[in-house]
Amino acid sequence: MPGARFALILLLVINLFNYIDRQVLASVVPSIEKEFFPETDESGAKTDPSKREFVEAKLGSLQTAFMVTYMVIAPIFGWFADRVSRWWLIGVGIILWSVASGGSGWAPTFLILLLTRCFVGVGEAAYGPAAPTIISDLYPVAVRGKVLAWFYAAIPVGSALGYVLGGLVAKATGDWRWAFYLVLPPGLLLGAWCFFMRDPPRGQADVYENAQNRRPRMRDYFILIRTPSYVLDTLGMTAMTFALGGLAFWLPHYIVKDKKAANLGEVDVVFGIIVVVSGLVATLLGGIVGDKLRERYPGSYFMVSGFAMLLGFPMVLLVLVTGYPWYWLFIFLACFCLFFNTGPTNTILANVTHPAMRSSAFALTILVIHALGDAASPAIIGVIASFSSMQIGLVVVSVLILFGGLLWLWGARYLERDTRLAPTRLTDPRVGDN
Repeated sequence: MPGARFALILLLVINLFNYIDRQVLASVVPSIEKEFFPETDESGAKTDPSKREFVEAKLGSLQTAFMVTYMVIAPIFGWFADRVSRWWLIGVGIILWSVASGGSGWAPTFLILLLTRCFVGVGEAAYGPAAPTIISDLYPVAVRGKVLAWFYAAIPVGSALGYVLGGLVAKATGDWRWAFYLVLPPGLLLGAWCFFMRDPPRGQADVYENAQNRRPRMRDYFILIRTPSYVLDTLGMTAMTFALGGLAFWLPHYIVKDKKAANLGEVDVVFGIIVVVSGLVATLLGGIVGDKLRERYPGSYFMVSGFAMLLGFPMVLLVLVTGYPWYWLFIFLACFCLFFNTGPTNTILANVTHPAMRSSAFALTILVIHALGDAASPAIIGVIASFSSMQIGLVVVSVLILFGGLLWLWGARYLERDTRLAPTRLTDPRVGDN
């Protein structure tokens, strides 16, 4: 469709900076700890132990604050995205989160740093529900899995760049704050660009009659919880997000402290390279395989996602029990398995919901997967580490990988039917509620 490729590239670049911003924080956690929770004061004397109580949990709360704000605000913007220009919402969101990221670098206290991460969450909440629905309106079902995989390929690449850039910038400047300052200018530019983009008609890539002229009614939203593919997909994504969020936040820290790696900067670089290569290949391959198998196996998107998760679970456990250099190999394999589902699972969300309420459906999934997923897991690992060990905390959250894989395999039996029925699952505006 006209302009589809340019819109996809722009959204992909925006998503790239989205995840760079998210993971920059994880790459500089030890530096933030040294500044706000030092072990010694300026004279070299030991800091009052009470000021360092539950320090891991406090640091984990930075990611939790972002996620809580993001998931709570997302449904509000999802409702607007079904009714107003999605490109304008995205533009406003990008500018807001970019300014807030710059504010994270300026923050003079830990509390203000916490508040800036909340505003980053507000900005990303405007973007998250709208972006994949624009792509879904530009590309038909037959190639949607592959195209969404390209869009979501920005997750591993952006996450890895966040780790690498954050570590390198902090090391080069001697100040972790510059890692946040550098994301501000490109974010403002991308946000301004969005105001010149044209919103595609809703449902133009689907076989839906006058989808762009329909408005979902309150009763229509209950259709989502009566759609098994949507429910099982969301629950599986929740389990995966719980595990992946905790692992992504704490693994570099764990490798430095528990595996006795050389230094955080080197770990960030190696970890970033692994995430880029494994995540990029797995995300693209997952979307392609899901599309290729769709004609032969109608539940293919669920199947490839579920089997990849089942393979990923033992890989994570092997990371925790092996030494150098083997744990790097198993981190690579674990990342590959966990990113393999990204394209297929988001394609499921798009295919089993009517385009008139697709943004709200994505927003509801965002709320659920973060409320029950990675909004809590970094802090939970931090609390467990405070009482026991970081390794035990990572094992606890990793069990959810296995659970998520089983949920997705269960969903395969419903996908063909729910995709076929999606066009009929919206109230006819000409019919009354009775």
